Amino acid sequence: MHNIATLQQSLEGDLFIDEITTTIYSTDASAYKEKPFAVTRPLNCKDIKKIIKYATENQFSLIPRAAGTSLAGQVVGSGIVVDISKYFTNILEINEIERWIRIQPGVILEEMNQKLAEYNLFFGPETSTANRCTIGGMVGNNACGLHSVIYGSTRDHLISVKTILSDGSEAEFKALTKQEFEAKCKLENLEGKIYKNINKMLSNPKNKKNIKQEFPDKSIPRRNTGYAIDLLLDSQPFSNTDTKFNFAKLIAGSEGTLAFITEIKLNLVNIPPKEKAIICVHFSNLEESFRANLIALKYNPGAVELMDKTILDCTRDNILQNKNRFFIKGDPAAVLMIEFARKTKQEITEIAEKMKAEMLANNFGYHFPIIWNAETKKVWNLRKAGLGVMSNIKGDTKPVSLVEDTAVAVEKLPEYISDFNLILKKYNLNCIYHAHIGTGELHLRPMLNLKKAEDVKLFRTVALETAKLVKKYNGSLSGEHGDGRLRGEFLPIIIGEENFNLIKEIKKTWDENNIFNKGKIVDTPSMNTFLRYKSGQETKNIKTIFDFSKTDGIMRAVEKCNGSGDCRKSEIIGGTMCPSFMATRDERNSTRARANILREFLTNSSYKVPTFPKEEELYRKKRMQDVYEIMDLCLSCKACKSECPSGVDMTKLKAEFLQNYYLENKIPIRTLLIANITKVNKIASKVPSFVNFFYKNAFFSKIMMRTFGFATERKMALLSKKTLSKIYNEKLKIKNEELKTLKTVYLFNDEFTNYNDADIGIKTILLLERLNYKVIIPKHLESGRTYLSKGLLIKAKEIANKNILLLDKLISEKTPLVGIEPSTILTFRDEYPEIVNENLRTSAKNISRYSFTIDEFISQEIDAGNIRPNQFTDKKLDLKFHGHCQQKSIATMDTVKKMLSLPQNYQVTEIPSGCCGMAGSFGFEKEHYEISQKIGELVLFPEIRKTDKKTSIVASGTSCRHQIYEGTSVKARHQVEILYEALTQLNVSSKI
Repeated sequence: MHNIATLQQSLEGDLFIDEITTTIYSTDASAYKEKPFAVTRPLNCKDIKKIIKYATENQFSLIPRAAGTSLAGQVVGSGIVVDISKYFTNILEINEIERWIRIQPGVILEEMNQKLAEYNLFFGPETSTANRCTIGGMVGNNACGLHSVIYGSTRDHLISVKTILSDGSEAEFKALTKQEFEAKCKLENLEGKIYKNINKMLSNPKNKKNIKQEFPDKSIPRRNTGYAIDLLLDSQPFSNTDTKFNFAKLIAGSEGTLAFITEIKLNLVNIPPKEKAIICVHFSNLEESFRANLIALKYNPGAVELMDKTILDCTRDNILQNKNRFFIKGDPAAVLMIEFARKTKQEITEIAEKMKAEMLANNFGYHFPIIWNAETKKVWNLRKAGLGVMSNIKGDTKPVSLVEDTAVAVEKLPEYISDFNLILKKYNLNCIYHAHIGTGELHLRPMLNLKKAEDVKLFRTVALETAKLVKKYNGSLSGEHGDGRLRGEFLPIIIGEENFNLIKEIKKTWDENNIFNKGKIVDTPSMNTFLRYKSGQETKNIKTIFDFSKTDGIMRAVEKCNGSGDCRKSEIIGGTMCPSFMATRDERNSTRARANILREFLTNSSYKVPTFPKEEELYRKKRMQDVYEIMDLCLSCKACKSECPSGVDMTKLKAEFLQNYYLENKIPIRTLLIANITKVNKIASKVPSFVNFFYKNAFFSKIMMRTFGFATERKMALLSKKTLSKIYNEKLKIKNEELKTLKTVYLFNDEFTNYNDADIGIKTILLLERLNYKVIIPKHLESGRTYLSKGLLIKAKEIANKNILLLDKLISEKTPLVGIEPSTILTFRDEYPEIVNENLRTSAKNISRYSFTIDEFISQEIDAGNIRPNQFTDKKLDLKFHGHCQQKSIATMDTVKKMLSLPQNYQVTEIPSGCCGMAGSFGFEKEHYEISQKIGELVLFPEIRKTDKKTSIVASGTSCRHQIYEGTSVKARHQVEILYEALTQLNVSSKI
């Protein structure tokens, strides 16, 4: 094994060669797949030197990787992946006066900019992946982003880089005077050899002529083709200029093929003017937007971005992005998003009016909404989701990353697109158009099915013809996404054979043994090889319990993950997805990793076919165990369903997998206990005081917890003295029937409220009664949430079917179903329509439309004028609330805020937390306790600890309240309790 164990033992960081890890790292956000030999996460520069030495001795390629969002296969290969995103993440120095920052390459762009905001500074280039991409990756690809009209590319702001060269020596590349350059050329080491080579190359008159003639038009701001020797030629000592020679400009865009970056120094800019607005111009046809772009640029915008109809339509199918469509009117063929930042609103308004008038005079556009300041973030989030939402297109034919990175002079863009459309017409292809139209780089994604052999062939044909077209317009084949293995073989067309040979010479000089990212930019394999899907691959039709018809089956549901890596954002960025990744910063614990493993298992296993050789069966069982292991830290929080632009619902996929896993493997006792907790509580509720004694007693409790595999640090949830159903039937039911009310409400008496939180259930009934609503608890079963969470879908389906039959004739717009615990009531909206028998799906969908959390219902009634502030106290109270994961994903937390803000002097703030870490039973399980606490400590616990004791903490989820109490000793309350206690002239008691 090439002595890999010796290397593993010598590193201070990590090294993995297992099947799971190498599979996870076999893809990025591109169409490519190739399993690496190993994956390492170096802790320091000493580790990197050891890895370089090992790679040289054993002829391995080293593949530098961070967030893995590259679109041209830059971080895919058969060598050793070197992931710097785990440990090389420090901000080393900020110089506010000189406006620069020194960082390690694993620092995330948006996190860095949040820190820089304290100094009123930021890093200009902003990619659509800013919330997870690292600066090292941005340097490698010379990333640009939304505002490149103003700020250009990463290369434009790169001051210097510290590197480790292919021989293990260290070198810093920065701006040099002529004298310093000459001194470098005299060095008798690899660094000196590198300088001698470039000096000889760029001093040659023939080479100078070829470079000037063949390289892309210098007026194009986005040029990322090959190595940037054209830029070096424009510096001292090769041109009569004040620009100093700086090899960092060559490192930018070199995709890790020349040296290993260990430190980066960047130029910073001032934060833009305070007032900001986006004019979202709507067009009836796509061609109008290409011409209108030229008008927009006359008014000096900060950004001009395009979204076409296909992408806009895809955003409808994403829960989160659908909310960001608030400015869309009608059904536009395209929308231009034109941003202006100025000192005053008046300046922007005047510009917008002039621009609108000129566009209308040319018959461009039909709607010109102006989105201001904070709301602009929603517009940009919609635009940034473009890559991810494209996976929502149904079927195997998808918009592929192929020629999406071409850039031409912006004034030539309409003609270029016209010629490009002729290529599409020739091959009868459709295409998606989006992104950086303002800089002449319009992302073009032809629709192809890369599972079909003929489309794999067409994949290369279109790339070749587009390369020739780009050359015709003297454009750049790559504007920002890089050459990688996707565009490398077409570089001779773009820059000429002689210049391409110069690039190969540079690579050979810097990296004689070809250990740095082999097969990228130069000597690339054919661009339609090593693809994610095998040519002629059939998509399996796998029988499932959940209905996956929206995606044409479970396989395509898994394949919706395109690797864009949105699940890698941190708690600093915000949101909920993905809590286990946030706590560990480990790719293995990302939603993307789970999708990768599940896809490979379903694709390559003879799934659920027991008649094959014993050796294959053993291999399949091992792979199934791998999937089980990688799913283990999925908290089933549901965040990915809304926050993943592709809508990859890992909770649903995990549950489906687990059910099939348990058909072949014994169900653990603990799993059965958790799933059947309602049955346990039903028996225990007959003697609640007796049971609670054992739950509260430290000695007996720990024995019980240890016996069943629960964390002994936890305390069991106590039983209510009486169940809610018993109290209702004994004391509330008859009284309720006598009330004359506004509306009848059916209360879903969920399994947690009924047995553990009956007091909250009582207050809910009394609150609604005081507000003139009749409350009826109908006949129903538990929600099935515990069975769903543990993957026992056969039982969950049985419960769902019975509940739909029991409630079908009761629930309507006038008689809604209202729930207290979000995770249970939202099963009616989320899982039930996709798990019930086919003949019950229409009924399930009808019930889902009229099933509401208590805060949703109250908010609706506030809007209808049926509930008013004067019914509540005018006393002051400060409140902070933590949102339930599933409610944040499936519904909204706005209704909680509206409900709590009903008393006129209540000040309500949402804690910017993601998942609390408990996630039902997850945090109770002994092997998950530590990570559960880590998740709580990310944001939630610190926020509560620093909160004034006079401020009340609110959490709607029963497991959230449990986690908060155990993590902070603060008792959080349900929003119902807060509002009930705020009633004026309170003359009812909850003590029944």
